[in-house]
Amino acid sequence: MNFKKLLEKRNELVEKINNLFVAAEKENRALAAEEKTTYDDAMAEIKNIDETIRMYEAAKGVKGEGAVNTAAAQSDYEQERRALAEFVRSGKLTEIRAGVNMTLGDNGAIIPTTIANKIIETVENICPIFDLSSKYNVKGSLTFPVYDETTDQVQCAYATEFKALDSHTGKFTTVSLGGYLVGALTKISRSLITNGEFDVVSYIIGKISLAIARFLEKECLIGTGTSACQGVLVGATQKMTAASATAITADELIDLQLKVPEQYQANACWIVNTKTLGVLRKLKNNDGDYLLTDDLVKGFGFELLGKHVYISDQMPEIAASAKAVVYGDMSGLFSNLRPGIELQMLNEKYADEHAVGVVAWYEVDTKVVEQQKVAVLVMKNA
Repeated sequence: MNFKKLLEKRNELVEKINNLFVAAEKENRALAAEEKTTYDDAMAEIKNIDETIRMYEAAKGVKGEGAVNTAAAQSDYEQERRALAEFVRSGKLTEIRAGVNMTLGDNGAIIPTTIANKIIETVENICPIFDLSSKYNVKGSLTFPVYDETTDQVQCAYATEFKALDSHTGKFTTVSLGGYLVGALTKISRSLITNGEFDVVSYIIGKISLAIARFLEKECLIGTGTSACQGVLVGATQKMTAASATAITADELIDLQLKVPEQYQANACWIVNTKTLGVLRKLKNNDGDYLLTDDLVKGFGFELLGKHVYISDQMPEIAASAKAVVYGDMSGLFSNLRPGIELQMLNEKYADEHAVGVVAWYEVDTKVVEQQKVAVLVMKNA
């Protein structure tokens, strides 16, 4: 299920509803009959999308692919949803029930754990690159020891009695994951906030999740690492250069695939831009068969040389010196999304727009730790 498309569609419908109220407010009138029909249709479709997502998550629990929601957990979630909705609508918390761990600070409020988990879960559903990485959710810095065999490998050789063996050993380096502060801003019409039928919490979760997912996808792939996250295209050391600045051959894809050791091939995948996918779809083998085939295992998308292909608009297009193709097991990319997502309401800043700003603050870092798992194809420098 493509959660990203569903959320984008949901947000488009919300914007359509929002525009109806904005137009009516500017002209100081009530909604026209045609606008009411548009409102009813959009609300019905939004509810259908919400129900589809809810049913899918329930099915995951039945299949054992995710945690089964207990009655107690569901009760906490509903209580925290109501607390968050109250905070958004009134800017304050008049009642905190047991189990609702929302605290009001100087700059905003800490989002309840169940809501924060829902945001992270939605991000994982709509951002496969982040979901495939090795994910952590801890405070402070994480330091990982990395064994560098390129310095001096352990060797095995024939031995002679009473003659000492030569000592060979690699060196350990470290890679650290910290946390860089990131903010995701969305605006909500006050007309929607005061509308009792409108699910303001689902809207916030959807909007913020989509914004975080787009940001993380970009950082996981092309983050610069200069006082920021470091993506695969910058951090990966296994690279090969294509013979052309404008074309990719089947042999180059095979060579790139072979750069990843056999023990890491099981969960390997391809990541390319949409236009690059168009180029790869035209590649054929010596028998005239297309290399790119339908992915029968996942039920959607494509397979290339037996591995699933993920499409990302954040990947560069084919051009001189561009890093056009990523291949490997993305668990070699480590990500830390620190706990404690903070919500801040901007009630006055957008008052002249009859809107409220909602900012979600969080801390994240990502780096390639297991270099042997990923490889990048770089186009020739023209």
